[in-house]
Amino acid sequence: MNDLIEKLVTTYGPSGFEGNVRDIIRAEIEAYADNITTDPMGNLIVHKKGDGSGLKVMIAAHMDEIGVMVTHITDKGYLRFTNIGGVGARTLSGNRVLFENGTIGVVYGDRNTNATAVSGLDKHYIDVGATSKADCPVGVGDAAVFQRDFFAQGTRLTSKAMDDRIGCVVAIETLKRLAATGTPHEVYFVFSTQEEVGVRGAQTAANALTPDVGIALDVTLTGDMHEGVEMAVELGAGAAIKAKDAGMISHVGLVRLMKKRAAEANIAHQIEVLAGGTTDARAMQIAGPGSAAGCISIPCRYVHSQSETVDSRDVEACIALLTEVLRQEMPL
Repeated sequence: MNDLIEKLVTTYGPSGFEGNVRDIIRAEIEAYADNITTDPMGNLIVHKKGDGSGLKVMIAAHMDEIGVMVTHITDKGYLRFTNIGGVGARTLSGNRVLFENGTIGVVYGDRNTNATAVSGLDKHYIDVGATSKADCPVGVGDAAVFQRDFFAQGTRLTSKAMDDRIGCVVAIETLKRLAATGTPHEVYFVFSTQEEVGVRGAQTAANALTPDVGIALDVTLTGDMHEGVEMAVELGAGAAIKAKDAGMISHVGLVRLMKKRAAEANIAHQIEVLAGGTTDARAMQIAGPGSAAGCISIPCRYVHSQSETVDSRDVEACIALLTEVLRQEMPL
């Protein structure tokens, strides 16, 4: 599974530019799907047919990652930029970014007389080796992602774009298992676009599909870091079943069902309450007539940095839990 994870996390795919990621996922899952379509938003919608006795279920994992977009090129060829999604200024200086055409740039900050202060995004620039506007290899409106290699240390996996390529891996591997076990439900795996800029892809897909149940697969913060956020989620402690985040309260019946299926199958799990941020589950919950929505979260350290870190045991637990939920009836 690490090979698939590495392939996905190292692929270029900021919000609105998910095509390369979509191509990899399609090639990986087409042998296991009953039908595959791409909608006008670029969502990859993969249908796994049930036996006719279950519900319509939408599973959402977003393909896009955070990044930057060029807003201006100076006379000396430096790039000014804006954020795509939640890019933190304190993660920028000295990092490298990769443009779609292969150009690599170094991010650095303007001179700051206060050595302890963190300058805003508007006080940073990208150096792509140009000396003027004329010889600059990229243009205004071009997007870039952060460039960092994937590496594994035991069960710990680190890279940029774990948010949310690791959720895509959970969806892919669950689909493969359902091909063997079967499911009573009509399951639509939606590999969504533009989550990082407002859960946009999932919103249009959910409006079109009108699912009975919606389950997002996404990363969440952990409370086990030095002076980290106070929350009861730890790396290596299993799948995180979301009770609430800043954008939604999970359907209580779905949360109970997830906990029950995890206990029955001896799957390590923990309960997540996230103070800030939300997922595609928010879009599914309020789309059309609404759905019973929730989220299975993959615990992740250093979210929205270039070194997002997950644990392979948690990834496996998320796959196992989602498979158990989907292969059986859903009495909510």
